[in-house]
Amino acid sequence: MMLHSFIKNIKNWFYLPATPPRNENQLSSELLQQIKSIQVKTNYMVNDIMAGEYVSAFKGRGMEFSEVREYLPGDDVRLIDWNVTARMNQPFIKEFIEERELTLMLLVDVSSSGSFGSGNKLKNEIAAEVASILAFAAIKNNDKIGLIIFSDKIEHHIPPNKGKAHIWNIIRTILSFKPEGKGTNLALPLEYLIKIQKKKATTFLISDFQDSNYEQKLKLANQKFDIIAINIIDPHEEILPNVGMVFLEDSETGKTLLVDTHNPKLIQEHQKISSQVRQDRKRYFNSIGIDSIEIHTNKSLTDPIIKYFKLREKKH
Repeated sequence: MMLHSFIKNIKNWFYLPATPPRNENQLSSELLQQIKSIQVKTNYMVNDIMAGEYVSAFKGRGMEFSEVREYLPGDDVRLIDWNVTARMNQPFIKEFIEERELTLMLLVDVSSSGSFGSGNKLKNEIAAEVASILAFAAIKNNDKIGLIIFSDKIEHHIPPNKGKAHIWNIIRTILSFKPEGKGTNLALPLEYLIKIQKKKATTFLISDFQDSNYEQKLKLANQKFDIIAINIIDPHEEILPNVGMVFLEDSETGKTLLVDTHNPKLIQEHQKISSQVRQDRKRYFNSIGIDSIEIHTNKSLTDPIIKYFKLREKKH
């Protein structure tokens, strides 16, 4: 029981020592290179890999009134505009067109638990690339894109808009943003979204979901918006490598623990509980009608997104 309780509390714990901080000059140079790299990569992904998938997945968001015209035999009588019909003394019907323009909101978690990666990239770098891919796909379809960056507070908000300059502002913000908060509060951006976004919006919540007690706000937000959860996962969060005695640090609280990773019982229990938590989360999302995408830091970014787009097209 003590082992179970101990393992259950390891959710934001990462290996020490931490990567040394970079100075401002290095950051500027690396950021510029990263933006250029993402520009090339996302343009390729959107143009050559995701061509048509985004449009097919999110088409037909609703119908908007266009005009009235005279009734013709075979027209649906339920579309008769009775006010116009009464004035003109002959039947007129309402015509509607498909409302194609979509508003896309990106809710991006920048808490300290994202500053971890057992491979070539950190979780928050993966999150930035995923957000960039979605933003490029949306802008190529002439949709509006907005951004909410959060940790344990609302860090930054960019209202929905169109255009390449707007997109690059969003991407630069995601890549260069330095959060004030370290923790994660998933309820906050959902509550904030409900407050500031008056129109319907397809909303991607991009996070590693290292938080609890956000379910009520998530369910409430999904009643107004189309929420899609994107879970960023690193393999070493579920499978601890066998490296002997190692210090683990909670990046959000700074607390440390000494753990014996040679202990097979501990490793197995950790993997079991971590896997169970992830499966429970997916089941909860599904139970309240929220689609979810799992993106692993050591695997393809685009494959899970494309797979989801294709599944969504079939569902809708």
